[in-house]
Amino acid sequence: MTSRQRSSDFAGDLNSRAPRRRTVVKAAAATAVLAAPLAAALPARAAEAPAFLHGVASGDPLPDGILLWTRVTPGSQAIPGSGLGPDTEVSWTVAKDKAFTTIVAKGSTIATAATDHTVKADIRGLQPATDYWFRFSAGGTDSPVARTRTTPAADASVAGLRFGVVSCANWEAGYFSAYRHLAARNDLDAWLHLGDYIYEYKSGEYGTRGTVVRPHAPANEILTLADYRTRHGRYKTDPDLQALHHKAPVVAIWDDHEFADNSWSGGAVNHTEGAEGAWTDRQTAAKQAYFEWMPVRPAIAGTTYRRLRFGKLADLALLDLRSFRSQQASTASGSVDDPDRTITGRAQLDWLKSGLKSSDTTWRLVGNSVMISPFAVGALSADLLKPLAKLLGLPQEGIAVNTDQWDGYTDDRRELLAHLRSNAIRNTVFLTGDIHMAWANDVPVDAGTYPLSPSAATEFVVTSMTSDNLDDIVKVPEGVVSAVASPIIRAANRHVHWVDTDRHGYGVLDITADRAQMDYYVLSDRTNPNATSSWARSYRTRSGTQTVERTYDPA
Repeated sequence: MTSRQRSSDFAGDLNSRAPRRRTVVKAAAATAVLAAPLAAALPARAAEAPAFLHGVASGDPLPDGILLWTRVTPGSQAIPGSGLGPDTEVSWTVAKDKAFTTIVAKGSTIATAATDHTVKADIRGLQPATDYWFRFSAGGTDSPVARTRTTPAADASVAGLRFGVVSCANWEAGYFSAYRHLAARNDLDAWLHLGDYIYEYKSGEYGTRGTVVRPHAPANEILTLADYRTRHGRYKTDPDLQALHHKAPVVAIWDDHEFADNSWSGGAVNHTEGAEGAWTDRQTAAKQAYFEWMPVRPAIAGTTYRRLRFGKLADLALLDLRSFRSQQASTASGSVDDPDRTITGRAQLDWLKSGLKSSDTTWRLVGNSVMISPFAVGALSADLLKPLAKLLGLPQEGIAVNTDQWDGYTDDRRELLAHLRSNAIRNTVFLTGDIHMAWANDVPVDAGTYPLSPSAATEFVVTSMTSDNLDDIVKVPEGVVSAVASPIIRAANRHVHWVDTDRHGYGVLDITADRAQMDYYVLSDRTNPNATSSWARSYRTRSGTQTVERTYDPA
């Protein structure tokens, strides 16, 4: 693979491409391209009145607090990434009711170009397990009204929790119907975004089955702070994404495409040092834009690893598997077992182990951006091996592990799973995205001897919302590839209870004291803005078992 060939979310680009020359689009150019449509969206009665064109959002709920977010557009020139626009006072109001008759918190701040006119308000003093409504105001203009919810008190007995679960939203490949269907449920305590909230590629470059459904902005590959801000801004104009942000708080982590494909601590497959600037500058810009545009609290060392608690029922450890990892091994060689290579970094792995051991909740959830379950390709036929290898970033003339996921960092995985077993830590459930397929897995201590080797945890992997999966790459009707590949994959990976290689969708995780259940939903057509949603399958893990089983009804 040449340095200019790209890989997918998981580890490989969906399309081989020749080397090409890149240019950096300056903020002024982005302004010229985008000012007109955004100006048209401003209220006609006052073209330069402040407007909330990117919706509002909440995230990282606590028993007594919530993080609120918005972005104000003070005038037609103040588009995302432009660096233009006056300082603007923005106020917020939080109430116990949608009509705002019982106000519980108010405040204001100044939105400036220095933070791309984004606003965050970390509200405290709220009541646990309570719905609230909030809005922002600026210059006589009110934002949309949104609902949010605090988490239960730390010592509260909780009967159940329900989370939407999504990942891999490629703007150009389709519409975000998954967000719309989750927003329509009205029963979510929160929703989890497990990475690839945005994609960094230039227009037309990333897999879209040959068709750009809707072009993103800027048109170039995003490299600078202005670029990343502009791309985040384009995503936040999606009506379905706004609808879900208006209905429930999000808990988000990043994966590689918030930076660049297959990123690691010192670079990325989709980054050419020098020609595309310094990786440290690009990574810093990507992180700054992410924390400006997402309702996420910067956590330890300015990353996304942090922990939330939902009463006595569950805690949720959220991982950052990009900031500290070693470079991916180039092949399935012995280097994947090198104890000096890491996917978590020493400090994060120690933090995770300590939190899992000290947890006193019934369930220990881990928000995990790449699959932890071992995966072997098995004896696939040549016509299936090549596209599957391309999706997974594997050598297309041979069989190897995916070195971008935990398979490429086996010492960290071995240490973590041994910790779970030796300390009798039960009910650990990994929640994963990235791979553009849906999986339900046991996580064996030793995959080579499974099922004789015990399972230390379970894993539910959600498929992509829109990013290419296997049938899109092969360009055959949905279900054809999965019908052939799924039995072969399961035969070579006995800890895998189910894999769907072909469909797009989302998950709904329902938790009680007795079981954690993932309901998998699929979308009718990612290219249709009115795509329907249907339940596909459900799998659960019963308390104390550390194994997955199928159940035949959604929660």
